Amino acid sequence: MPFKKLTLKLLRYLLIGVLVVLAGFPVYWMATTALSLNSELYGSGQVIWPQVQNLPELWRELGQVPIGLWLFNTLLIAAGGTVLSLTLGSLAGYALSRFRFHGRGLVGFLLFMTQVVPEALILVPLYAMFITFGLLNSLTGLVLANVGFSLPVACFVLKGAMDAVPYEIEESAIIDNCPRFGVLTMIILPLIMPSIAAAAVVAFFAGWNEFLFASTFLMDRENWPASVGLASFVGQYETPMSAVMGAALVFSIPAIVFFLLIQRKIVAGLTAGAVKG
Repeated sequence: MPFKKLTLKLLRYLLIGVLVVLAGFPVYWMATTALSLNSELYGSGQVIWPQVQNLPELWRELGQVPIGLWLFNTLLIAAGGTVLSLTLGSLAGYALSRFRFHGRGLVGFLLFMTQVVPEALILVPLYAMFITFGLLNSLTGLVLANVGFSLPVACFVLKGAMDAVPYEIEESAIIDNCPRFGVLTMIILPLIMPSIAAAAVVAFFAGWNEFLFASTFLMDRENWPASVGLASFVGQYETPMSAVMGAALVFSIPAIVFFLLIQRKIVAGLTAGAVKG
């Protein structure tokens, strides 16, 4: 192998190694902090290597809170918001992409404006609406609130992907008596799977990281997502850092796994059309 190619290959692997270390260091530091005793953290300081012998003490601290229930609530919020956003976003994106109607530009503008309005600005009127419709202290209401912000993003992402699909493919299916809904579900959506994956990531993490609405609309501890549960560890006089980091690590692992599973689809979408056939 020529010296220049060997050097470039080594530099590439070195750069990949540096990026892996930078990306994995926060997870490693959370694990190290979680496996340290509070007396060590506030006394001699945190050690570099994880102290595995402190694992039973960490489980004892985490066992005092319903962290499994909080994670399940978080999963319901994230999964429900993702499914609802993708379903409605695909329908709305198809309508904006394929149909010409009065007010089409206004609809797109209003969807865009939802991303300009901060969540805190609509907190009070949304709270009043939730009381009126009986959605207060309900995971269903929290899913609907999150969909209000993730749906426009999913709609724009999917509309842009549908615009790139040649209309001739759709016409040939219509000639073969395929209904419009069948065209969308059996032809259009399979062709834009990378964009669906990208929209799913946005919607999933919007629900997974939900805090403002959850801390305002959910009163019962059993309905809290993990983000609100983590905030409850912070006390007025003392904060158990090892328990906080342990819960944060447990909270982060499912999101990391979800992204690793779906990243191939996202990369495929980013590189689609990069090579000329």
